[in-house]
Amino acid sequence: MNTTKVIVIGTGPSGIAAGTKLLEYGFQDVILLEAEDRIGGRIHTIPFADNVVDLGAQWCHGEKDNVVYEMASKHNLVAHTEDNFYLFQCIRSNKEIVPIKLLERFKSIIDNIVEVTANTDLLTYKGSVGDYIDEKYFEALKAPENSDIDPAIAKELLEHFKRYENSVDGCETVNDLSAKGFLEYSECEGDQALTWKETGYHSILRVMMQSNESNALGVLDKRIKLGKSVNKISWNEDGSKIQVQCKDGEIFEADHVIVTVSLGVLKDKHSTLFHPKLPVEKIRAIETMGIGTVNKIFLEFSTQFWPNNWNGFSTLWREEDLAEIRGTNRAWLEDVYGFYRVAHQPRILSGWVVGANARHMETLTDDEIYEGSMYILKRFLEMDIPKPVNFKTTGWYKNENFRGSYSYQSVRAEEVNAKPSDLASPLESSTKKPLVLFAGEATSDHHFSTVHGAIETGWREAKRLADLYKS
Repeated sequence: MNTTKVIVIGTGPSGIAAGTKLLEYGFQDVILLEAEDRIGGRIHTIPFADNVVDLGAQWCHGEKDNVVYEMASKHNLVAHTEDNFYLFQCIRSNKEIVPIKLLERFKSIIDNIVEVTANTDLLTYKGSVGDYIDEKYFEALKAPENSDIDPAIAKELLEHFKRYENSVDGCETVNDLSAKGFLEYSECEGDQALTWKETGYHSILRVMMQSNESNALGVLDKRIKLGKSVNKISWNEDGSKIQVQCKDGEIFEADHVIVTVSLGVLKDKHSTLFHPKLPVEKIRAIETMGIGTVNKIFLEFSTQFWPNNWNGFSTLWREEDLAEIRGTNRAWLEDVYGFYRVAHQPRILSGWVVGANARHMETLTDDEIYEGSMYILKRFLEMDIPKPVNFKTTGWYKNENFRGSYSYQSVRAEEVNAKPSDLASPLESSTKKPLVLFAGEATSDHHFSTVHGAIETGWREAKRLADLYKS
């Protein structure tokens, strides 16, 4: 039996944030248990091609009041980029490139829907974000100034935007996304796609841990235990020691446990993980809040075969071409919404896959994913496509330590009034002492789905314990 003061379960950004902040507050008896053989959670930077790629979190979203940016900018770790959905070529499945002037008109219509009218209309809208966008979009197309837009292309642009929005919000479809919940997210002002130069997102973990070349784990050295998958957390309202049992049989005891696993893991395991079972309101939040899967496909080429001013392309499927692949082993390609250049990686294209087909992709062989990726490139591009020298895919759903990419506010959660705050509330003793605490992006009221949200929640729970002992 290993006894300690505080156990942090998970070493993603929220777990690292909680662990390092506890040390800052003066706690010394702290350990972190990690199921994977690495730290980082849904931050996963790996060596690839000319430097590194991020299999998980990729951009720093915003600057003002963003804790990630505040830390990263001090160390000159992030850079501005021109990555933007509207700057990529939109190409139809017959290789026809949509004129830039039409894209600008489409951008104007969409911006008016999601940035202007949404701030007032969505507050009282009864339905999903998908319902709202459909309604407002086709309403806008009826305006005389838009009567010249080809209805087929207009529909293709809308369907692509919805897939893009799926990746932004991490939802299965925009029809699962709560209209009211959509407004709960607070965007940090500034560049929404700050890149990590040649170092990758893992850099922010090193900053928090104060790591260096001789000590990769910094202040958390000897406090992190890898390969420790937790299968049971036993707690009692009497405030006695909490037992944390790992799959390998090792048992730890602590006064407090901070759980930072993903919402997907909580959905998968909450009924067997916690003893006694969780309160009804927390179970309701876990089961109704949403977490989707977003996957990537990285293709490395020996040389760049595209023009220097080309950023990538977005796929617009014509109905007749969709009919051709639906019902075949290529049907999953409908939700590959584009291939784009990767910042600071001049020889890589990255494909993005969303929705149910992102999960389906994880059941395919590498050869099937490779063949499908090449089919997309050759179907949409006029360029001669060389054979890639390497490729890499992600699988965030099939990994039992994640079960998805990031959370969103779902229609189901809105119906039962379940919120991130329900997920964040600690399990307390009869004297209101917090015993089992919860952190992670899904527990953030306004920055869910982001790394900065995850870090804020780790700090939040560390402060909760610090305030407890201070008082």
